[in-house]
Amino acid sequence: MKKIFVIFGTRPEAIKMAPLINKLKETGIFNLKVCVTAQHREMLDSVLDLFKIKPDYDLNIMNAGQSISEITIRTLEGVERILLQEKPDIILVQGDTTTSFSASLASFYHKIPIGHVEAGLRSGNCYSPFPKEMNRRLTGTLAAWHFAPTESNRQNLLNSGICEQTIFVTGNTVIDALYLVLKENYRFPIPLLNKLDTVNKRIILLTVHRRENWGLNMRSIFCAVNEIIEKNPDIELIYPVHLNPVVKNLAYEMLGANSRVHLISPLDYEPFVNLMAISYLVMTDSGGIQEEAPALGKPVLVLRTETERPEAVEAGTVKIIGVEQNSIIKSTQKLIDDRVEYEQMARAVNPYGDGQAAAKIKKILIDLSS
Repeated sequence: MKKIFVIFGTRPEAIKMAPLINKLKETGIFNLKVCVTAQHREMLDSVLDLFKIKPDYDLNIMNAGQSISEITIRTLEGVERILLQEKPDIILVQGDTTTSFSASLASFYHKIPIGHVEAGLRSGNCYSPFPKEMNRRLTGTLAAWHFAPTESNRQNLLNSGICEQTIFVTGNTVIDALYLVLKENYRFPIPLLNKLDTVNKRIILLTVHRRENWGLNMRSIFCAVNEIIEKNPDIELIYPVHLNPVVKNLAYEMLGANSRVHLISPLDYEPFVNLMAISYLVMTDSGGIQEEAPALGKPVLVLRTETERPEAVEAGTVKIIGVEQNSIIKSTQKLIDDRVEYEQMARAVNPYGDGQAAAKIKKILIDLSS
């Protein structure tokens, strides 16, 4: 039996790898092992519990205030020890985290072929998002096989000099995960969310946390939010606030007094998906939400100046609105006031697939192993 090691360390990676882990277990033809670095600890554990994944190895590298260099070193050393012990035939990594890059580098040093799930995303700016853009480029350079969500991602890889025969367009496994946890009449663990009036009110879901937006950009975003709420009595905004003090302190300083802005603790994946499902639109600087929300028919306004997911913009499910206060207000107000514009975004076809990405990757790995 071919031994496959799946290595990840953060909540987004766990969400996107969970459907693939489950599919590979179904085959009965792979000796499957899961290794987590726990680059994120609590957020990772909640996803492992949700999808009933029990890691075979847990490096538990997370330390308070850890630097990117420290994450890289501890992951490289920890993964190498396991590779020497287990000698896997294939490793699978996901996306653009420091765990993904460091695990890939360790595997390359031991000449173990790497499969890169969610390959080929590019923003074109090596410092935005930081360090993710360079992590995914470097992981792609090291990988033997590239599982690209879209044709655009495939083209990015070809433009990088990647061999065409090693690239497979599969859709994104995050859509698989989303459909697994979406529920009708979902009851939230936070009572406030169960009391939301989604008949007479329109709910905007906000997520802001990226390093590039710390400081003046975030102040501009929060000023825009306050003005949007003031202008629209039927709008309420839910903001699961990131735990980083830089984000949290400013959020409470600028938004805490607004009665129709609800600042809540970060949500686990299942309640977050179901909150997206009852929202009117999403404002975010996140990457993954640009894939998830359109699958639920929710327009996404991106609080950044560029995106590594341009196919979503081209499809019409996502609009980049930047971080300047007036631009944010103008673009958001347009979707609040113009029903035609809203419906065009809500009904646009999601370019990230139909929830069958994990099944496609499973079949490819079976073919590659035969």
